[in-house]
Amino acid sequence: MLSLGALRELGNLFQGSVEQVFMTEVGICDPRVTDYVGRLMLEFVHIDQIFRLQTVDGEVIREVSQMEAQARVGDHLTIEDRRRLVNRYIGDLTLFWTGVYPEALRPRLAGADRLIEYVQRGKRSYVIASELSQPGSEPPADLLRRLSSEFEACVHGLHLVRASWERLSRSPRIN
Repeated sequence: MLSLGALRELGNLFQGSVEQVFMTEVGICDPRVTDYVGRLMLEFVHIDQIFRLQTVDGEVIREVSQMEAQARVGDHLTIEDRRRLVNRYIGDLTLFWTGVYPEALRPRLAGADRLIEYVQRGKRSYVIASELSQPGSEPPADLLRRLSSEFEACVHGLHLVRASWERLSRSPRIN
């Protein structure tokens, strides 16, 4: 587990990288989008956060196709709040995987392109979450709609952020 100081530094690295790439190379100059994506990166640092949805039996759900139907997210939520939360999570998860680790989504079987499916599902899930948002919801409905409409650009931006980390890790260290 990372210390609080290390998490703060990592969060600053993610925020700075996302802001720089999205604003200068992708053309997304909305601080709400860059803040959201930077926080998403930090949130998904730990594998337990990436696959945090579970069935009623406590089994981790790893397949996006099963998340909406099988996820148990709390008995205190209304059906609409549950659907909003799960769809937002699906949008976040698919954005993260398609943007940062697309190689993990390459077809396992001939003819099955999970990368395209993830993009389509992520866009759709953000729209559903936005439609289920109430005034005062966080994140607000208009931000979720923006994430859907700019999904491919955000994926591209995350590819570039990853490439910048890879360049950084290969650069010589100065002591």
